[in-house]
Amino acid sequence: MTALSETRPAPPQVTPAAPRRSRKGAIRFGILALLGAGAALGGAWQWQVGRFLESTDNAYLQGDIAVLGARVDGHVAAIRVADNQAVRQGDPLVELDGATWRAALAQAEASLAEARAAIGTLREQMAAQEAQVAVAEAQAAQARAEQERAAADARRYETLSGQGFSSRQAYEHAIADQRKAAASLAAALAQATAARQQRVVLEAQSLQAEAKRAQAEAALTRARVDLENTVIRAPFDGIVGNRAAQLGQYVRPGQQLIAVSPPPQRQWVVANFKETQLHRMRQGQPVTVTVDALPGLALHGRVESLSPATGALFSLLPPENATGNFTKIVQRVPVRVALDAEAAARLALLRPGLSVEAEVDTRDDPGAPRGLLSGALHGLLGAAAAAVR
Repeated sequence: MTALSETRPAPPQVTPAAPRRSRKGAIRFGILALLGAGAALGGAWQWQVGRFLESTDNAYLQGDIAVLGARVDGHVAAIRVADNQAVRQGDPLVELDGATWRAALAQAEASLAEARAAIGTLREQMAAQEAQVAVAEAQAAQARAEQERAAADARRYETLSGQGFSSRQAYEHAIADQRKAAASLAAALAQATAARQQRVVLEAQSLQAEAKRAQAEAALTRARVDLENTVIRAPFDGIVGNRAAQLGQYVRPGQQLIAVSPPPQRQWVVANFKETQLHRMRQGQPVTVTVDALPGLALHGRVESLSPATGALFSLLPPENATGNFTKIVQRVPVRVALDAEAAARLALLRPGLSVEAEVDTRDDPGAPRGLLSGALHGLLGAAAAAVR
């Protein structure tokens, strides 16, 4: 028994597990430390940057779309552009038949020539009438001199007849000559007055002719404008669309024929922010815009202006909250955002009506870093500097 007990092997020794538990504790501590640091950075970023960023997805690209219509009536003679074609300012888009308006232009030109000829005729008549006035005044002067001579002769014959040096017949003949000279003077004066009055009439007719000439010139200008309006041109650089004109179609003034959409340089963003997001929003603050049609691409712009009223008040049927039951609804205010020209020029795919997301940086220093790490560190350094001061 003793020998057998001496040959029995010794039990194996168990390795202590303390080092493994210590490694797990270190890993847990590292994870907790990283989580704490991340939470601290996230909280610092939220306090320094995140709470100042106001964003909305209720935003759209906008642009002044020109809907062009006919200014004169006529048949569509030619369509110079295709659908969705890029055009330059002044390019012809739609042409109407201009035969009728060319005839109207020729008629207006003839009317103007007639009015100018009438003015020339009146000028010649005025010159002739001036001569008639001069002749009448000369005849009146001659008649006045003859009347004065006849009156002097009558006075002399009256004296001679009273003294017996002249016959009664000669005296009566002198009296008759005096009366005849007075009548001739009256006739000459009347003719001079009539000549001057005729000159006044011609002056009035000249003014009337000038008015007719101005009217003819206006009619000629209108005819030229009407003829030019038979060609509908692009008002600015852009892309044509919504073409309703058809070849040979008869159109009337005001009828919509085609539309021109503006290029990206003339587009902007209208972001409808909630009223609770506006308390720090000011003109000129930077805006980051992302377009749903261009994922992964961010545009930059500036707050240009805020609407003078909420969007509900500009609707077709504004709400009337003074009647019936009331449920408070957060209102939205349209904010116009101007895109940077350089960014918009590179994006030919921008179209009015596209959905976008807008984020406004309302911080006092919008140029400060806004990344997670850089923004948080900038805020912490600023707080530390403030505490030292």
